[in-house]
Amino acid sequence: MAVRAVRGATQLDVDDREHMLERVAEMVLDAMSANGLDVDDFISVIFTATSDLVSEFPAYAARQLGFGDVPLICARELEIERSMPRVVRMMAHVETDLPRADITHVYLHGAAALRSDLTRTRAVPDDDA
Repeated sequence: MAVRAVRGATQLDVDDREHMLERVAEMVLDAMSANGLDVDDFISVIFTATSDLVSEFPAYAARQLGFGDVPLICARELEIERSMPRVVRMMAHVETDLPRADITHVYLHGAAALRSDLTRTRAVPDDDA
């Protein structure tokens, strides 16, 4: 079994606690589903959030999904001019038999534009569509 990194990102529409928890949970669950992972496969997860997100710790969403024994940490994303607002990013270290080239990285909502070269994104309908 190898250690691999799984990346993900999601963009929030607004800085609202429930919206944060929903979007981060969606990102984590999609990464798990896309890569055939269970909570026990996770070694650790690093979450970053842009400075305009202050309503909740992104890691709390993972805790609510059962990540109680997985080391989680939150950090601030760099404040770069013209960077995308309201984005939570994730880098999870996991144990998996998947080759590195077969890892699916999950970028949702507006964050899908961040790394179209890295990820096989799935279409996520907008709430008003």
